[in-house]
Amino acid sequence: MVLDKLGSSLKDTLKKIAKAVFVDEKLVNELVKDIQRALISADVNVKLVFELSNKIKQRALKEEIKGITKREHLVNIVYEELVNFLGEDKAEIKVTKKKPFKIMMVGLFGSGKTTTISKLAKYYTKRGYKVASLGLDVHRPAAPDQLKQISEQVKIDCYIDKKEKNPLKIYEKYEKDFKKYDILLIDTSGRDALSEDLIEEIEKLTSKIKPDERLLVLSADIGQAALGQAEQFHKSCDITSVIVTKLDGTAKGGGALSACSATGANVKFIGVGEKPDDLEIFNPKGFVSRLLGMGDLEALLEKAKDAISEEDAKDMGKKFQEGDFDLEDLYEQMKAMSKMGPLSKVMDMIPGFGQVKLPKDALKVQEGKLKKWKFVIDSMTKEEKKHPDVLDISRIERIAKGAGVKVSDVRELLKQYRQSKKLIKMMGGEQDPNKLMKKFQGKIPKGFNLG
Repeated sequence: MVLDKLGSSLKDTLKKIAKAVFVDEKLVNELVKDIQRALISADVNVKLVFELSNKIKQRALKEEIKGITKREHLVNIVYEELVNFLGEDKAEIKVTKKKPFKIMMVGLFGSGKTTTISKLAKYYTKRGYKVASLGLDVHRPAAPDQLKQISEQVKIDCYIDKKEKNPLKIYEKYEKDFKKYDILLIDTSGRDALSEDLIEEIEKLTSKIKPDERLLVLSADIGQAALGQAEQFHKSCDITSVIVTKLDGTAKGGGALSACSATGANVKFIGVGEKPDDLEIFNPKGFVSRLLGMGDLEALLEKAKDAISEEDAKDMGKKFQEGDFDLEDLYEQMKAMSKMGPLSKVMDMIPGFGQVKLPKDALKVQEGKLKKWKFVIDSMTKEEKKHPDVLDISRIERIAKGAGVKVSDVRELLKQYRQSKKLIKMMGGEQDPNKLMKKFQGKIPKGFNLG
């Protein structure tokens, strides 16, 4: 999970509130210290940490409580202040009709600017925009080829000039061609540090290109240095947005996420992997909710939307409600799930499941099963997929051999299919979530919050 250690620390803090006999000043002071330790260990700037924790303390001790318990009020304060700290509301990049809408990427060497271009290109082409990339990184020899390669991967046009060492001349050379695109993604040079020549180059490019978005790319492993860098980039080119990359790794990430306070520009996206699809809109409410183990339904629905079309979802939903689905339908459902990313990431987005401490090995096994079951279903005839009841031992052995798996793997898939049928029958086609939850009272996993 993103910022795994910070999330665990904050969940432990909330458990203290739940177990406390009294919610008094002593408990508030303990919680504030716990939150300070958690944020500082996640590389959040110390000054910002104390500002945040003081707000939590003042509100917890002074605010009047109406309609909720002291415990609920305290949890709500922690949630609200963390959300405010990370930018309050979700802030997307608003692409105007002006052609092209220019997004210029700035950041240090190794921050992930070029990789982020492929992710943004995939994100915007999926939404119907015609996108192109422009390579103005003239200092790193491999940069033009890398940009061309990732542009081809996501099927967008790419403009580079490996011989020219003046980025302004490269821009001028292709300027007339850009009018046929909705969005132009501009790659610029990075350095190992914020040097004067880098600052001068960015200032000249900003003045000439007049980008609509000046997007600062910060790597999650940058630590507390993020604050100073964000301030300097903001002075040079007036940063409008921030993208934090590499949040899928072991990096603490708090420094990069909180750097937006230095620029007044919100974090718009976060990178959670190496693939072009591993980009998420940054929603502070959903992000904090995930950190606290409360899930993020909006992000889950966004992933589901990308994984399966609305028409297919309705068709599949109807079949499942009527209990009239076969192994092919189960296969399509599994295919859609696999497009949503690793099971561990999906579980973090389901309300309540972020609090359930499942072993990481167990999640990997589940993901491994999906791959095996795909091979099993591919090895079946059309009749066997439609009518799994015809599968006797000889057919099961043939399928296992064709799929390169054990007989037990085929049996396990059939068991999953029967259990899914049984579960749908229990639901009785119920679509009202409140009535549905009442049917499952006592069957909900421990830690799942219905509220």
